[in-house]
Amino acid sequence: MQLSKIHTPADLISLVEQFGFLPFFKHSIEGFSIEECCPPDLWFSPELDGPWEWKGPVIKSGTCIYGKFFNGKAGFISRSWIPDFVNYRRDGYDFDARFDDELASYKDKELFDAIAEREIILSTDLKKALNYRKGGNKGFDTVVTRLQMQTYVCVADFIYRQDKFGKQYGWGVAQYTTPEELFGYEFVTSAYRDDPSASKRKMVDHLKRVLPEASEQEILKLIK
Repeated sequence: MQLSKIHTPADLISLVEQFGFLPFFKHSIEGFSIEECCPPDLWFSPELDGPWEWKGPVIKSGTCIYGKFFNGKAGFISRSWIPDFVNYRRDGYDFDARFDDELASYKDKELFDAIAEREIILSTDLKKALNYRKGGNKGFDTVVTRLQMQTYVCVADFIYRQDKFGKQYGWGVAQYTTPEELFGYEFVTSAYRDDPSASKRKMVDHLKRVLPEASEQEILKLIK
């Protein structure tokens, strides 16, 4: 499989909207990732912006959400598929209900509450607030990745350092938020009325149509 090449943030948005689900990195479905449809000169370029720099503007376009959604690795979900993806991944649970049923740990709750209460928070500030530092709490990446996989948390933007000329440099630092903060509770949870298995079937059937070369097993591995 070979997706259209992407050269601009608009190209990336178009691809996300076309497929609904788009991993950032290579995985078991060959050719179905941003990494594989990005020209090599844009993947890591000291002079040109590419997908790494486009992540923030694409998120802020309001057309999708971004986070570690695919086997603990990053990718985009288009706005139209957010409700079904959330319903399936959360198994119909809001976070508080999951915690009350003892399906989430205290560390998960502490991190989720800190993000939800602040609405949007820089990862460095989040670590500082919850004492994730040497001699303090451990496992920040594990907890925040799990919350993203369960769709309770996503990325709001990436903040970059700037040199004296105002040019961005280095790796962007993630700002965390919730899908509800970006798109509203009613929209995000609008598929809760359906059984999570129905949402799963809808996503699988859609991906089988747009990825005819992929097996159902590969698709299930991608969205599980």
